[in-house]
Amino acid sequence: MIDNKSFYASVESMSRGINPLTSVLVVMSEAPNTGSGLVLAASPQAKKLFGISNVSRQYEVPKDERIMVAPPRMNLYIQRNIEVNNVYRQFVADSDLYPYSIDESILDATKSWQLFGDSPLAVARLIQKRIRRDFGLYTTVGIGENPLQAKLALDLIAKKNRELIGTLSYATMPEKIWPITKLKKVWSIGSRTQAHLNRLGINSMDDLAHYNPYRLKQEMGVIGTQLLALAWGIDRSQLHQLVKVSDKSWSNSQVLPRDYNTQTEIELVIREIGIQVTSRMRHHQQKAGCVSLAVGFSYAASAEDGRGGFSHSMRIEPTDSSHTLIDNLLDLFRQFWDGQSIRNIMVGFSRLSANTGMQLNLFQDPQRQIKDDSFERVLDRIRDRFGVTALIPASSLLKGGTMIERASLVGGHNGGNSYD
Repeated sequence: MIDNKSFYASVESMSRGINPLTSVLVVMSEAPNTGSGLVLAASPQAKKLFGISNVSRQYEVPKDERIMVAPPRMNLYIQRNIEVNNVYRQFVADSDLYPYSIDESILDATKSWQLFGDSPLAVARLIQKRIRRDFGLYTTVGIGENPLQAKLALDLIAKKNRELIGTLSYATMPEKIWPITKLKKVWSIGSRTQAHLNRLGINSMDDLAHYNPYRLKQEMGVIGTQLLALAWGIDRSQLHQLVKVSDKSWSNSQVLPRDYNTQTEIELVIREIGIQVTSRMRHHQQKAGCVSLAVGFSYAASAEDGRGGFSHSMRIEPTDSSHTLIDNLLDLFRQFWDGQSIRNIMVGFSRLSANTGMQLNLFQDPQRQIKDDSFERVLDRIRDRFGVTALIPASSLLKGGTMIERASLVGGHNGGNSYD
């Protein structure tokens, strides 16, 4: 598994002709939904000298003239990620390459490493040199007998190694992984899971590896079985065998630029997200038989209410009509909202089925139904060709609308000049 070290910050450093390991640079998003500004990436020196992390807020970044602050250019990072993965494809087949995130990729070199070196370690060094030569980026590499071991080697060993390479195998798990006591440092174990394990008397990876597997499954279900496999480095997944999702869905979520308190503004955003998700679903010729709405309260409302928000679903007759789906979303909202200020909204459609044709409702005007359906599909074609903002609801111009501003964002952040 290969990770591009401090990827966003490294790309920005190279675009300025500065070595990524010596630059003191942070990539700062100042989009309205980040509040005072959020650090998306910090160079190694920025982390070392000033303790800046990838989730630091703008007010936490020291006012020091040595620190360069760069706005995000998401399109540039996406393009560089594509270019880097194209280099990886020179070492493995497409079916043996899995982009794990925008800065991490998994390579199964089992069948090909012998073509490029006398050991997987030698091939890893060769890939590092190629990426450094072509893009000026430094890469960290984890080598294991399966994807899980490679991930653990990357996170827990390679980042502390002078060569930025870590190795792990079934034989070395007891030596390198079992002594770990800060369980949440291990991939897939969060703070709540660590607390749960601690209550069971599991305080190290060694404890986890030797815990009674039947009791662990009884206590934590299938997650307990997965955690036991984690402790032993067991992972039987194959990159070339894609996992088929049993129940697909379409969804989108949004962090609002401020706390929303009025019903009209909140419902406006629900409508906008509903339009976007419905259009994506229609593009794939599908209908939804279930709508879901999740709402996250603001910090103040959460403290007062005692809940972080609410999430509810509703089964409906399968449809791809924006009007019908949005009306159901608004029904859910009006049923469960009690005046709290809102900061997050998620809309989802599930129980999908193929759109094999329009089913007319005998209790409604058939000509009206046909015209409404044709109108929505014309809107879809125009937006596909000319962009989301080519045609927008007039309501999106009202206070609280976010559709226009978000259309220029990539992953919720500034896209920058495309592929520059």
